[in-house]
Amino acid sequence: MELVHGGDWAGYRAEFGRDALDFSANVSPLGLPAGVAAAITAALPMADRYPDPLCRALRTKLAAAEGVDTAQILCGNGAADLIYRLALALRPRRALLPTPTFAEYAAALETVDCDVQRFLLREENDFAVTDGFVDAIGDSTDAVFLCQPNNPTGQVTPLAMVQKLLRRCADCGAVLVVDECFLDFLAARDALTAKTVLRDAPNLIILKAFTKLYAMAGVRLGYALCSDAALLDKMRAAGQPWAVSGLAQAAGLAALEETAYADSVRTLIADQRPRLAAGLRALGLRVVDGQANYLLFRAPADFGAKLRRHGAVVRGCGNYPGLDETWYRTAVRTQKENEQLLKIMREVLA
Repeated sequence: MELVHGGDWAGYRAEFGRDALDFSANVSPLGLPAGVAAAITAALPMADRYPDPLCRALRTKLAAAEGVDTAQILCGNGAADLIYRLALALRPRRALLPTPTFAEYAAALETVDCDVQRFLLREENDFAVTDGFVDAIGDSTDAVFLCQPNNPTGQVTPLAMVQKLLRRCADCGAVLVVDECFLDFLAARDALTAKTVLRDAPNLIILKAFTKLYAMAGVRLGYALCSDAALLDKMRAAGQPWAVSGLAQAAGLAALEETAYADSVRTLIADQRPRLAAGLRALGLRVVDGQANYLLFRAPADFGAKLRRHGAVVRGCGNYPGLDETWYRTAVRTQKENEQLLKIMREVLA
């Protein structure tokens, strides 16, 4: 079975009998925060009880952290769970996606027989979202998805453009879904988030997750923000009632206290991203100037397979519509790990 996403450490271990230097998953390189690990351990005695299906304590704390009303939050088993719930709740006939972008949007939409329209982002513009994407929204469009910053390009869309998209969607009767799962890695996150217009935009849904910033990929915890209570109720009804385990809820409550940890991650990424980009360019590789905790670059088509045999893994992007086998995405990790990766890359290219 061919997997769509990165982070398949188990597959690498099964094939090679060891762990790889894994740059294929875009999670915090600092590992699970100590406070989160302690909270999961402390919650173990409660594991014999059903978890709170409404995530009351977590939603209350999230509301304070995000500056929204508790009623505007729905928690789920990672952002992917909420994407599928949204597709089931909306059942759009036609949706518009930028291309390339995160694969689960199309995968979820196709489960409800949605006609997925793709707007090709241009390499000559470094895959930036332009007015052309806004113009592609028509009266037959029911949903529009925007990844902010985009995965795998790392490009951010200015808030003015997001607002333009939102107005166009409102005029056409469409829902705008803004995926901000990677936005909290950025220093400019407050200037880019769509939360500032959430209260007055019932056709806006924002997706967020603990997965990336807090290195909680194995915990599975995400949440949606929306001022349309009826839509959140439909999304809640579209999935199982106990989607978020008691351990995950405890982990989320603890993660919201880890402000110093989050600041350390942002500082690390801001320092290491330009260094890694410069290192890749020094190897003669084409690198897209993104702002996320990952970088999109171009290399020979067999580069990923050779790198894998040498003990390092990056994300091959040949299965992204709009890209081919010469495109790869690498996470930004610690300086030591980044230097290890560049060393292996240098050997492979030589």
